[in-house]
Amino acid sequence: MAKNYWMVAQRLEDFEVTRDLGFTVHGLKERQRRRAQQMEPNDNMLFYVSGVRKWAAIAVVTSKYYEDATPIWSGEETYPHRVKLRPHIVMEEASYIDALLLAPRLDYLKRWPPDRWPLAFTDTLHLLSQKDFRLIEGEMKRLHPDWKNRPRRRGRNRRGRLGQNAAGNGTRGQNSEGRQDGTAPK
Repeated sequence: MAKNYWMVAQRLEDFEVTRDLGFTVHGLKERQRRRAQQMEPNDNMLFYVSGVRKWAAIAVVTSKYYEDATPIWSGEETYPHRVKLRPHIVMEEASYIDALLLAPRLDYLKRWPPDRWPLAFTDTLHLLSQKDFRLIEGEMKRLHPDWKNRPRRRGRNRRGRLGQNAAGNGTRGQNSEGRQDGTAPK
């Protein structure tokens, strides 16, 4: 289970490099070393493309922070503080999530005037709440062709009872004999 939900704001050129690398690595600037050190395996990383104001992908952190000054992204900065990634959801460009429509619903942006919310994403790394992350992830899953038709997995509810299976068969609340809990045997 993820411990942190990171959002990375990248310029389109840098996002394309990350995409071309298959979302296998992400680097942070020197001034973000402490935040890079906070990243742990199973943290989630959401990619926001600042030039187009859209969310485009989610990756999962698979390594602890390490240093590597090999140039990968554009510019003079080498982004030496890195973590390894595994892609989770990668949207097609036509299906990127439009932040103009979804961003006003984020708790992260409540302190910003509605017409100035893009200023909240001027820095390149943000720590989101699970609620905000799940809102964006849910929209990605709703639109992504590989996620649209997946049967929903149902786990145990708060009382420890099993939910319905993907076929909709009633396993909810049934005891080992197939009766609903609290019913008398026939």
